[in-house]
Amino acid sequence: MEKAKLRAPFFVVNPKSYLYGEELLRLARKADELAAAYDFDVLFTAQLIDLPRVIDACPHLIPCAQFMESLKPGRGMGHVLPEALAEAGVRATFLNHAENPSGVHELAAVIERANEVGILTVVCADSVEEGRWIAGLKPDVMVCELTGLIGTGTTADEAYMRSSTKAVKAISPTTQVLQAAGISSGEDVYNAIKFGADGTGGTSGIVAAPDPFAALDEMFAALDRARTDFCQEA
Repeated sequence: MEKAKLRAPFFVVNPKSYLYGEELLRLARKADELAAAYDFDVLFTAQLIDLPRVIDACPHLIPCAQFMESLKPGRGMGHVLPEALAEAGVRATFLNHAENPSGVHELAAVIERANEVGILTVVCADSVEEGRWIAGLKPDVMVCELTGLIGTGTTADEAYMRSSTKAVKAISPTTQVLQAAGISSGEDVYNAIKFGADGTGGTSGIVAAPDPFAALDEMFAALDRARTDFCQEA
């Protein structure tokens, strides 16, 4: 399977384990509607059991696993097989999230396996230093988010966003950078792109909002403004 190519600015809707089943599918359909209306590339994560429903119902989304392993076909009871994800239509996977970190050897192996089966790697880093090291593995997307800001509604400042993005690009110019953690408003989305990110996204800023659909509307409108203001060459 050929890897998806993300156009900047892109967006990630990451419900983690907050949503599942019908409630998750309703949010996915809303994101799919907005992805089509704005012509954005939108990654949508879900529990493994829910991903096939998202794939069937939401043709404009890039379905994204929340985790994957370096397992190869054969033995491996209870693990997540890359070939099975690719066969099901999954096109991206998160790796090394603060809530499910990977060891050094496994992270390198999973990125290699993802490349083999055509799945985009979206790899998290907690600091500029960690970002530099992981950039050497040439992930497709680096998520530069400070763990302490996850779920707080407070984003990193401009200096961190610019320095972490610059550090990743210096090592791996082809790696796209997503600035996340604490994204909870249209202004946050706009600023992430303004400060040099290729993409952004959210979890609690969407799913814990009084009206998640309204939150998505606001964020996508802001991303559209940022595209006009900062991404015309892309």
